[in-house]
Amino acid sequence: MRLEWLNRLPPDAAEAELLRCCGSSAWARRMAAGRPYAHLDALLETAERVWWQLGREDWLEAFRAHPRIGVRSAAGAASPWAAQEQAGAAGAARSLLDRLAAANRAYEERFGYIFIVCATGKSAEEMLEVLDARLENDAHAELRVAAEEQRRITRLRLLKLLDAEYVSGTGSGSGTGSGSDR
Repeated sequence: MRLEWLNRLPPDAAEAELLRCCGSSAWARRMAAGRPYAHLDALLETAERVWWQLGREDWLEAFRAHPRIGVRSAAGAASPWAAQEQAGAAGAARSLLDRLAAANRAYEERFGYIFIVCATGKSAEEMLEVLDARLENDAHAELRVAAEEQRRITRLRLLKLLDAEYVSGTGSGSGTGSGSDR
């Protein structure tokens, strides 16, 4: 199992690998320092606990690590995971991508950070619907929604990193190694 591999990495290498899962340097540092993890459940539980203990600036740092939804050049230039996660937008019509771009700009103007959603399995139309609905949130509520989306992405990316398939009985989500950026 690759969890043993993660546990054995030097701290700086472990941090770099964990940053691939979540762009918050504080999160990656704390996760690397928390090793060794006895099993996958322990890693996933710690990842969630550490995430919710972080502050707004740490969350925003993680959000900035993602490309904007529906931007073809950004998705292609970002991590392979990001491109895979946003596959639902890859084949979208130019008019739909233009609407997504306009909604992204409106979101950033309203909230001050990029729109983030766990995009795996969502079509471009679904992502636009989610974005439009979330534009109605107040700033405090939206930050919590975005943080929850990042938590879901991080969980899925941890499973990818470890080449794991996992279904949790805790109701905190399931993963098959398919994560999603924004």
